[in-house]
Amino acid sequence: MLNITDRAAPPAPGFDQPFEMLDACHDKIRQMLALMARMREHIERNGNDAQARAAAQDVMRYFDVAAPHHHLDEERHVLPALEASADEKLAGLAVRLRREHREMEQGWAAARPVLARIAQGEPASPTPQEDQTLSSFAGLYADHIAAEEEAAFPAAKTALGAAQVSAMALDMKARRGVK
Repeated sequence: MLNITDRAAPPAPGFDQPFEMLDACHDKIRQMLALMARMREHIERNGNDAQARAAAQDVMRYFDVAAPHHHLDEERHVLPALEASADEKLAGLAVRLRREHREMEQGWAAARPVLARIAQGEPASPTPQEDQTLSSFAGLYADHIAAEEEAAFPAAKTALGAAQVSAMALDMKARRGVK
């Protein structure tokens, strides 16, 4: 039997490494989007069974809890560093990334009910429109993550001093209720 869930993952960096933690979150986002794709393929072949329902629950848990924290981390610490830059391209990138975060929130608002129905065992298979909703949500991430990893994170890491990075780490930790 095919196991479509993938719970094994290397340990994430600690809060004392906030940029590495943001990168690890991107890895987790990729894993969750891949899980969602495998879930959709699995449903096509096997119907909405216990494995599909568990996968839908895993994806919902991540995008309900961790993804909003991740976006807020970026908006509180990474994007302000880009906006403060004299480089117009970086400032423009910050505007784009904020806009894309709003698009992702809207995409999640549309995708979540589809996954919730799958997690509850209905329908036997998503409708073509529901399948497109899931595809559209997943499609929002590739270019966004690449822009953050290739430009936004390195620029912010360079712009922020050690005290700011430390404050970033403490804020990330506090907002998650980690002691």
